[in-house]
Amino acid sequence: MTEITLENFETEVIAASMQAPVLLDIWAEWCGPCKQLGPVLEQVETEYAGRFSLGKLDADKVPQIAGQLSQMFGVRSIPFCVLFKQGQPVDGFVGALPAAEVRQFLDKHVPSAEEALAQTEEEQALEALADGDTNTALEKLQHAVAADPANDEVRFDYVKLLLQLGHEDDAKVAFAPVIAKAGTSRSLSALKAWMDAIDFVAINASGASAEADFDAKITANKRDFEARFARARWLMAQQRWTDAMDELLEILMRDKTWNDETARKTCVAILELIEPPKVKVADGQIPPQDPVVATYRRRLSSVVLS
Repeated sequence: MTEITLENFETEVIAASMQAPVLLDIWAEWCGPCKQLGPVLEQVETEYAGRFSLGKLDADKVPQIAGQLSQMFGVRSIPFCVLFKQGQPVDGFVGALPAAEVRQFLDKHVPSAEEALAQTEEEQALEALADGDTNTALEKLQHAVAADPANDEVRFDYVKLLLQLGHEDDAKVAFAPVIAKAGTSRSLSALKAWMDAIDFVAINASGASAEADFDAKITANKRDFEARFARARWLMAQQRWTDAMDELLEILMRDKTWNDETARKTCVAILELIEPPKVKVADGQIPPQDPVVATYRRRLSSVVLS
């Protein structure tokens, strides 16, 4: 629990809520119901073990903030609690609610214990990857998927790393529970496109002469789109992403709609696969773009719209 003042409101509520939800308890010393609610909130904060943080703001000492939030929500009494997420007030309640109702309110906005554990493991995995420690990253992501199997973002990161490390069979096992979603999820569809490319190469183009065979066919006929697409998949299997997109763009420049826009869809899949994790930024700011992803997005748009 943190006492909120005019001076620390920005850091302890706005900035802190970018990492985890913050419940701001607006109270006053003379308010009986406030004194009833206070211990309940502190108890629940302990129970939730860091999944949200509690801030207490004395309405008499900081009337500027208390008044602004009361006006925003149309509330004229205390205790009044406001939940902040990603720097914004998103919900609130009035009155000295019992612990069960406070938990019910929080559970609409606060991640479950399983989701919080998965999020922590994923963040640690990304830190390990940034340090080049792929073994730790893989272990953390495996734990995250086990903790929260319904989290498709975590599963995407896990399967992607397995494929990057060449563990195709493990990737297929991890991907199997969500394969039916590949038709409706861009990220899962991208993983499937990559695994399909790996399977295609294993069956059709695993020999040392594969690249020479593709090049010979394309030299003989620039519009041999089957050969160009096969070469793009061969490049995908080797994680030569920009080379694969260059080949797909060659198809698009000659025939945008070939094979139900397969070249465009595969380009989009590759962009999904190579885009780095989003960097958290303050509300209203735009995360920095990866230069390679930005360049190929522009090229793809230019070709498709030309």
